[in-house]
Amino acid sequence: MPMFQPSKREGLAGYEDGHVLDLDTAVKDGVLGGLGGGGVPGGGVGEKLDLKKMIEELDLSEVPSVFICPISLEPMQDPVTLCTGQTYERSNILKWFSLGHLTCPTTMQELWDDSVTPNKTLYHLIYTWFSHKYLLMKKRSEDVQGRASELVETLKKVKGQARVQALKELRQVVASHATARKAVVDGGGVGVVSGLLGRFTSHAVGSEAIAILVNLSLDSESRTNLMQPANISLVVDILNEGSMETKINCTRLIETLMEEKDFRSEIVSSHSLLVGLMRLVKDKRHGNGTLPGLRLLRTICLHKQVRSLFVSIGAVPQLVDLLPNLDSDCLELALFILETLSSLPEGQLALKDCRSTIPSMVRLLMRVSETCTQYALSILWAICSLAPQECSSIAVDAGLAAKLLLVIQSGCDPVLKQRSSELLKLCSVNYPDTIFISKCKLTRTIQ
Repeated sequence: MPMFQPSKREGLAGYEDGHVLDLDTAVKDGVLGGLGGGGVPGGGVGEKLDLKKMIEELDLSEVPSVFICPISLEPMQDPVTLCTGQTYERSNILKWFSLGHLTCPTTMQELWDDSVTPNKTLYHLIYTWFSHKYLLMKKRSEDVQGRASELVETLKKVKGQARVQALKELRQVVASHATARKAVVDGGGVGVVSGLLGRFTSHAVGSEAIAILVNLSLDSESRTNLMQPANISLVVDILNEGSMETKINCTRLIETLMEEKDFRSEIVSSHSLLVGLMRLVKDKRHGNGTLPGLRLLRTICLHKQVRSLFVSIGAVPQLVDLLPNLDSDCLELALFILETLSSLPEGQLALKDCRSTIPSMVRLLMRVSETCTQYALSILWAICSLAPQECSSIAVDAGLAAKLLLVIQSGCDPVLKQRSSELLKLCSVNYPDTIFISKCKLTRTIQ
């Protein structure tokens, strides 16, 4: 059971043996986070606020140690003191007693009296401290909501640099405060901000507007309006020319729009969009764009009408070359895209013509995850079935036979085992039995 023994140095003023001796001194000395100077904003300590609700809503990481129950390590709502002078949350110490313990959990002293005494002074301190924090949070929240609403109204009136400045401030506010985001949505701010996008919108305005929209809840009507060709064209232009943060915001917005049930695949059937996304995932200077870029490319790949265009921009060899440097999350996304493109004849051919495809896929078998193994097997099957004699020999020389045996003998999905058996049979056709058996030895593969 966790124990928490606050030292007197970090306790309240006059705090000894679990008791608060002087509330006024504690407040004056700033133990309550500065309450002694100005009191609780918006009301006094006497306001009836629910302590449990305040603790839950504030969810503070730093709370004075004397407010913490040594048993649960959570702030106390009903502190009681034992005969040893140690204070605990009532429900926690009563549970301790119900388990048959007749000792003080902190000191392990035997109790000569198992009665508990409400520590009203400590309760008052806890209540006052949390009330101050809670009301301060509420006041700040109201101020932020008011400022967000003011900025939305400002955007309806101003133009030029004043509009850019208002957008910048609104972006910062909605990014930091959930209450501001709610105020903007409830006040019709989504329509105001999205209305700023269009054919003649400057990139300065567009970048800020997109950064705001990705932090807001967009209803169906807002998404439909944003899917207008002029808006999508602007977002794609900004994706290609903006900063890394702006590029990521553009991918997030497009991904959100693709969730709409009336989304049409021709919206993302854009050479410029796909090229921009490939640049994003390949940017070695800013690796934080790889995951959002691949995530959007995966979503786009689900639309069959776009896949041929994807292959035509040379995405297959570019993605294959990226594989060795990707983390597991990005790797699964990239392999999913390649497997999806392998369902097209031109996709199969592009995979076959890329010299590093087969060695990369063989290397990934049983290496990262079962999902990666599944995608790699599917890609290898597509290539080897396209040109069995040429590709099978390359795959076997890369150690495929031994890897397939590992898959078959593992505890993975039976479907994967079946596919591995079929691929192993396909690869063995071009070899005499004795030579193929030697290719199946694990030593070289493990090395």
